[in-house]
Amino acid sequence: MHDRVIVRRGAYHDSVTLMLVSRSAGAQEGAVAVAVAMATPLNLELIENQGFDLGDAGDLGPNDLVLAVRARDEAAADDVLATIDAELSAKGGDSAGAAEQRAPKSVVSAARRHPELSVAFLSIPGRHVTYEAAAALEAGLHVFCFSNGVTLEDEVALKRRALEQNLLFMGADCGTAIIDGVALGFANAVQRGPVGVVGASGTGIQEVTCLLDAAGVGISQAIGVGGRDLSAEVRGAMSRRGLELLGADPATQAIVAISKPPDPDVAGEIAGVAARMGKPVVLAFLGLDDPPPAPPGVQYAPTLETAAARAAELVGRSLPAFDERPARPPTPGYMRGLYSGGTLCKEAMTIVSAGLGRIASNIPLQPDWRLADVQRSDGHTFIDFGEDELTEGRPHPMIDPSLRTERFTHDAADRQVTVILLDLVLGYGAHPDPAGDLAPTIAQAVAARPDLNVIVGLCGTDGDPQGLQRQRARLVEAGAAVTRSNAHAARLALQAAGVQEVSDARG
Repeated sequence: MHDRVIVRRGAYHDSVTLMLVSRSAGAQEGAVAVAVAMATPLNLELIENQGFDLGDAGDLGPNDLVLAVRARDEAAADDVLATIDAELSAKGGDSAGAAEQRAPKSVVSAARRHPELSVAFLSIPGRHVTYEAAAALEAGLHVFCFSNGVTLEDEVALKRRALEQNLLFMGADCGTAIIDGVALGFANAVQRGPVGVVGASGTGIQEVTCLLDAAGVGISQAIGVGGRDLSAEVRGAMSRRGLELLGADPATQAIVAISKPPDPDVAGEIAGVAARMGKPVVLAFLGLDDPPPAPPGVQYAPTLETAAARAAELVGRSLPAFDERPARPPTPGYMRGLYSGGTLCKEAMTIVSAGLGRIASNIPLQPDWRLADVQRSDGHTFIDFGEDELTEGRPHPMIDPSLRTERFTHDAADRQVTVILLDLVLGYGAHPDPAGDLAPTIAQAVAARPDLNVIVGLCGTDGDPQGLQRQRARLVEAGAAVTRSNAHAARLALQAAGVQEVSDARG
């Protein structure tokens, strides 16, 4: 074998580009292992774990590019490196037959050139995003801020400015929105209809809108607001505005508001705002153990499934029954949850901990349940692979599931682990065939472990580009139990672990 490691200082490329380049180069004849990545601490650790000698990597920074190639021989390594260079050049350079007019160099110049523009979509390195967000607002644009580099203080200021200009600032770290039928970020192909959504959670919005789609209920608007909107500092600035917009929208008959654990006082304030909308509102404030009294016209939902079920009932429909069962007999043992969606992970942990107790995690339900080392499980362990510590310099796990797949293989080989629970999220922007990527790993694991149950919560719709039924069929064929409800998947996991009398009620 022949190893080659090359460092290029200051040669920044975005993580999705590098993922695609790595895949293409790794498919070259003679390639054994290929890693093309920015020199973040996580990426350097992963490259070293593949056996590459990085020498003195201490002075490398996240703007430095590392090319690590292991090939059959020196000639094959040369070919792989040539492919990497060609791919980087093609993806980063201007093509000869490019547009007649150069692309605008800033959001402001784009707004001036195209006055019909109304939304700025920001997905750039965090150190630049606050400036660009402020510039977009001053240019009169609503902002969808996918980036997560905005400080809490800046988020408060940006949202205050947005409200002054009658604009939306969706973010920061906003994963999903559906505005006038247009999907932004990670979103699904859902039909238009009478239910509006305000969400301080990307995968929370996806789960609720997909469940409603399964009930034949469409979405009027889904307004993402960023995961910190209901914090004590931000105080629900955009959630309030979103509720007001949906309250005034004649196409919206019922509203669902979603949040990761909110500040209790802010939750009460939002409930008061919801009561003034003149329309029924369902509040899915996950992890809020003791919600304030619900005003008239407002009801709380303990899970995303319950929220979708109650919203469907408000417009005369109902969710389908989720009657799937574990594929194998129950076996007590450790449970591992491997998630790409943080809200889905939190919801599953809340349900599972009621039956199993302590769940160690990098996004723990209680401070003393925090996982000491995200690379090492501790008893029952749930990991959110979308957390910043695991995505710095890498694509989101909905795009590149390789880290989670590696962890699945490791956990499946642990004989003390008898249940593995995970989400699989379809839709625009996600991996083109996530089940195709995961199914062989599941099949190999269950073939080696007759006592292992694999449970998958599949979030998607029939209209998604990945093909909902094709994805489901691949997973079932591999040996997994598959359900379209994340909450139901968590209940199935408890059953698979031998916990009896698991309620399947929707609250």
